Amino acid sequence: MMTLPSHSTITGKTKLLGVIGYPIEHSLSPVMHNAALAALGSSYAYLPFAIDPADLPLALAGFEAIGLQGFNVTIPHKQAIMPLLNDISEIAQAIGAVNTVCRTESGWYGTNTDLDGFLAPLKAQPQTWTESIAVILGNGGAARAVVAGCHQLGCRKIAVVGRDRQKLEAFWQSWQNHPVSAQLTVSEWQNLPDLLPQAHLLVNTTPIGMAPHSENSPIDPTLMAKLTPGTIAYDLIYTPRPTKFLQQAENQGLKAIDGLEMLVQQGAAALQLWLRQPVPVDVMRSALLEFLRA
Repeated sequence: MMTLPSHSTITGKTKLLGVIGYPIEHSLSPVMHNAALAALGSSYAYLPFAIDPADLPLALAGFEAIGLQGFNVTIPHKQAIMPLLNDISEIAQAIGAVNTVCRTESGWYGTNTDLDGFLAPLKAQPQTWTESIAVILGNGGAARAVVAGCHQLGCRKIAVVGRDRQKLEAFWQSWQNHPVSAQLTVSEWQNLPDLLPQAHLLVNTTPIGMAPHSENSPIDPTLMAKLTPGTIAYDLIYTPRPTKFLQQAENQGLKAIDGLEMLVQQGAAALQLWLRQPVPVDVMRSALLEFLRA
């Protein structure tokens, strides 16, 4: 059971926010959002909801019935939820995935704050990206935000790697009316040994290695060894910290970035949309770090 900050008070006026996923037990979103809400003195509570994919339409109807004000969306619902929404932002349409949903007078409105969250730690790096090659592991909803982010950075080539040829082809086709198509390639997993030596940025967008399966990594150490010095390994997973994938990268002397700052920044952007006011980003980050140290 999630524990709200001790200085939060649940009353008859308390409004609900949340996050949906399946599974959802690993999510740290409630930790940072409830800390921010308490710091603001807002009469809101943020809850996790485990929603089986088959129950997604039913869950939306239930959320409407109880007056849920908004919610975040994580694996595996980021794309599946789109046909169920009343309106979708241009950025979410371009990415092809929704991670934030707001309740409006006209119904559910979906957008995507993952892009800004993904870019925040990369923009802080002292390098230019125009000649860089990005290799992205996975081709789900999170990968779509990463592709858009790498395009915005100006990466020369963006290679998406997956295990299912049909899904890869559908992924590639879905970008053909977007400017990123000029840089985008898709490859099956067996081509990784040829791609990794070229990479300047390697991003894991798969759930492999996420708690409670923290002993796993999307690639083995022999493949990680093919990366050249100076390559950045970026894992969108934020628990455990570090993941096995990032442990392997650090063992190779590579620069490792985990998903914590992406989580903070995308969460802050979502909370600002719901509350329509500035939110305490530092409080959200500190709450996560304190929770992870406990």
